[in-house]
Amino acid sequence: MSQAAAATAPRILVVGPSWVGDMVMAQSLFMTLKQDQPGCRIGVVAPGWSQPILERMAEVDEVASLDVGHGEFGWSIRRALAGRLRGRFDRAIVLPRSWKSALVPFLARIPRRTGFTGEQRYGLLNDRRELDKTLLDQTVKRFVALGLTAEEARRGDFAIPRPRLRVDSDNLDELRTRLGLTTRPAVGMMPGAEYGPAKQWPLGHFRELAERLVDEGFEVRVMGGPKDVAAGAAIAEGLPYVHNLCGQTRLADAVDLLADCQQVVTNDSGLMHVAAAVGTRVHALYGSSSPAYTPPLTDRAEIHTLGLGCSPCFERTCPLGHTNCLVQLSPQRVLAAVLKAADAAVIVRG
Repeated sequence: MSQAAAATAPRILVVGPSWVGDMVMAQSLFMTLKQDQPGCRIGVVAPGWSQPILERMAEVDEVASLDVGHGEFGWSIRRALAGRLRGRFDRAIVLPRSWKSALVPFLARIPRRTGFTGEQRYGLLNDRRELDKTLLDQTVKRFVALGLTAEEARRGDFAIPRPRLRVDSDNLDELRTRLGLTTRPAVGMMPGAEYGPAKQWPLGHFRELAERLVDEGFEVRVMGGPKDVAAGAAIAEGLPYVHNLCGQTRLADAVDLLADCQQVVTNDSGLMHVAAAVGTRVHALYGSSSPAYTPPLTDRAEIHTLGLGCSPCFERTCPLGHTNCLVQLSPQRVLAAVLKAADAAVIVRG
């Protein structure tokens, strides 16, 4: 790009979400902005933990970390960040719907500030959009819609680019050695779900599936954060070729390790979206949540859900106390799907 073109290219600041899966889905917005406005520069205001994910997105030009604790207002932190951003952006897009999420663009005096109405943000946003939940029935659609004109968004027939995270092959090689991984075809397991237990397949089901997969010649990689260490141990303890990697890897490492898996079995979680964004086949387990609202954005996904009359309830814990929507989803069903997909992959390669 010439210096003259660079000087006139739009400079867009996006206030990003606070969840791993939502941050991955936000890439669909970044891709849309780059397609519609070639040469635009995209900055993202985001929690510090999300920087490793954003660094794997080719569309993101810079990250402005905003580390404010959950439930903390953080006035001085927001004001200081706004001061550093002042005069550097032409437009802001605010993805969260909270009042405080719109503060930084307002304090930074960014001329055009776009977001959905909500929480009395009338003074903070000057390009306010009404959220039609019937038309914009998925999180990713809502993100992309804010990057379009109001008229384009109202039509609802716009394309949704699929997230695609960059993989670091050198880091993957180092991880394979450090973690003692084998040459067996790998299946990833993600037993965690930050939202709550009503989204979590029973650990006993994960363990039974892991045992059967090892018998079928697979390596199993149980992945998650520090909170998932005990869950990983419950699945992996005493089983050969089953690695409990929970708490042993960074978020950037998870990107590379999931890209190296042949398939993954996962709750509706942030790592599910990471796996989809690196092209790995996903077996997504849905209980209290809905695949219609937060599906893995890939053609290489199989949804496992029972569609009970009480689900989706979108509750953190089962209101009925039994979580049958997941308990009754058997390991045998998921195993059959994994083996079928593995056989199909062998036929294609052959």
